Amino acid sequence: MSDVFLNVLGTAQDAGLPHPNCYCKNCMEAIRNPKLRRLAASLAIVLPDEQAWHLIDASPDLKEQMVRLQMKYGLEGKLMESIFLTHAHLGHYPGLLFLGREAIGAKEIPVMAGTKMKLLLEEQAPWSQLTKLGNINVQEIQDGGMVRIAPSVTVTPIDVPHRNEFSETFAFWIEGPNKKVLYVPDIDRWHEWDKNLWTVCKDADICLLDGTFHSEKDLERIGRDYREIPHPLMTETMDLLQDLTGQTDIYFTHLNHSNPAIDLDLEVRLEIVARGFHIAEEEMEFRL
Repeated sequence: MSDVFLNVLGTAQDAGLPHPNCYCKNCMEAIRNPKLRRLAASLAIVLPDEQAWHLIDASPDLKEQMVRLQMKYGLEGKLMESIFLTHAHLGHYPGLLFLGREAIGAKEIPVMAGTKMKLLLEEQAPWSQLTKLGNINVQEIQDGGMVRIAPSVTVTPIDVPHRNEFSETFAFWIEGPNKKVLYVPDIDRWHEWDKNLWTVCKDADICLLDGTFHSEKDLERIGRDYREIPHPLMTETMDLLQDLTGQTDIYFTHLNHSNPAIDLDLEVRLEIVARGFHIAEEEMEFRL
């Protein structure tokens, strides 16, 4: 059986770390020390024996993420076999433009997207140029519709509630020969989902969950209103899933630049680890 790896390409909320026009503690540390930077949340499913890889979300940092991945797995010059998109927010689809005429000039890369997202990519500039020139081939996916990307690897979209101004929002089940991963980088509130978080996570071996904010205080520090950008709080998520930590590995991703969990030495991060949860880091690798 061929190896299958899930590689973490990015772990930051849409605008990354450091965040533009911000000089908060986390951003200043990342400005001074590039090793503390975080790229926008994204994943890759890698099949090294087949010299193939698949992308989940085309972030604004795709250029750098692609280089890291290709060099790690000996995939230099090898483009992704397909791209799965969660939704139409800043951190999740602008990287598609690198596939266009001004950059790579890709040929018919399959892009898996929901109904509204497909329409956006086909009819709205500048995305429509990618479809008209044949750089990408947008294929519609729907809630619960499993897509098989290899004999032993499937990706299944799940509808989640989020600020769907331009598209629906998907989470994904990613299932390999041995492990099942739940990826939910963006969701408004767990209680707004038509699924029970504990029950869903119980079926996973690994969860990568929305960790945008640790608490309501995160945005107060930078003068933003938490209610304008709804996401579940990490503290709430940990309370809901505390008794699953012994059987499901739970990681937080999509971290906002204001999140104190980013600070490696902070008490908040130590408390998260002490409770049995984890912070996702770039270039983490999970064998599926």
